[in-house]
Amino acid sequence: MTHPEHPIDTPPRPASPVHGFGTLAVHAGSPHDPVTGAVIEAISLSTTFAQTAVGKPVGQYEYSRSSNPNRDNFEKAVAALEHARYALAFSSGSAATANILQSLAGGSHVVSVSDVYGGTHRYFTKVALAHGVQVTFSPSLELDIAELIRPTTKLIWIETPSNPTLSLVDIRAVASVAHQHGILVVVDNTFLSPYVQNPLDHGADIVVHSVTKYINGHSDVVMGVAAFNSPELFEKLSFLQNAIGAVPSAFDAWLAHRGLKTLHLRAREATTNATAVALALEASPHVLAVNYPGLASHRHRAIALKQHRDGMGGGMLSFRIRGGHEAAERFCQHTKIFTLAESLGGVESLVEVPSAMTHGGIPREQREAAGVFDDLVRVSCGIEDKDDLRTDVLQALEKAVVGGIVKNGVNGDSA
Repeated sequence: MTHPEHPIDTPPRPASPVHGFGTLAVHAGSPHDPVTGAVIEAISLSTTFAQTAVGKPVGQYEYSRSSNPNRDNFEKAVAALEHARYALAFSSGSAATANILQSLAGGSHVVSVSDVYGGTHRYFTKVALAHGVQVTFSPSLELDIAELIRPTTKLIWIETPSNPTLSLVDIRAVASVAHQHGILVVVDNTFLSPYVQNPLDHGADIVVHSVTKYINGHSDVVMGVAAFNSPELFEKLSFLQNAIGAVPSAFDAWLAHRGLKTLHLRAREATTNATAVALALEASPHVLAVNYPGLASHRHRAIALKQHRDGMGGGMLSFRIRGGHEAAERFCQHTKIFTLAESLGGVESLVEVPSAMTHGGIPREQREAAGVFDDLVRVSCGIEDKDDLRTDVLQALEKAVVGGIVKNGVNGDSA
């Protein structure tokens, strides 16, 4: 059922930036202090701001939950990098998700890709459902979108690449259908960052990030952000940002803004490293399959070439190891440079087993339907030397697969 009288009109984008990404990353939202000339902004830790008379604050700030200089500057920087008019920062990526879903009326319907971050799946199935928002998951969103839309559908939720199987979605294809029905499209861009992909340029209405990951990039901040072009969305979501109060501290906003300034350098190096690791894994007899959009063999490589900067694959990949869940665990325990830990997008390289960690809360049949098998290992490549990372992966594979078989043989167990 289409609603031609209520289509989504894409709001006008801001003017194309004069400067390149790196220049914007360093300078957007970073004015020099007019009094001291400091080139790095001070941290404004004050929770409240003086007023010269009742209702007349000295400057533009009254109370830090509503707005804060550090948060404002960070939001301006993210908006510039995502080609957006507005950005709003939240206390976590999950808080950004919650604020967007909270903006929907009870009885609303959402369509989401099946392969989403475990925390997003948890929110959709446990929290959103409790306040009357129903979510339908699809493993093939582009093919199913027209059939999944209902009269109550208000939102399409996309992760591209998805977490953790690195599937891609053609944003423009989905948005073209959704907008004919008056439905908003949200893209979680955490896995790629604004440097590799700008979803608003491809028709998305809102782009969200777990700032904890690539934007901050140093594994010392938990934070989220949403960026968009619609004044109506800004009015609605900024009201919820303040009313719900899920806002980051001034110090976290300052740290995230500091990290953002080197995003382009880190994203390029992470892509270089992930490409080297993915090629090594693809050539290994100990690996069943590799999921990395930078590989020519990736089933959605054509989408990557269309949507990603220079066809980059990003710093994230996953692979299925021979030997099942036990081999996956052994691999993560045998790496010497990669750290066994949740999260991603930091300067250090990490590995984890999604079925038992980040996606452990999703029922097994749902996980496997989305391609998240017990033998799947997720890899976040940092900015270390690529040769060291490649060597580390190969030695861990050998110990996890070949070493595991030898050990089982010695113990009299079957391989």
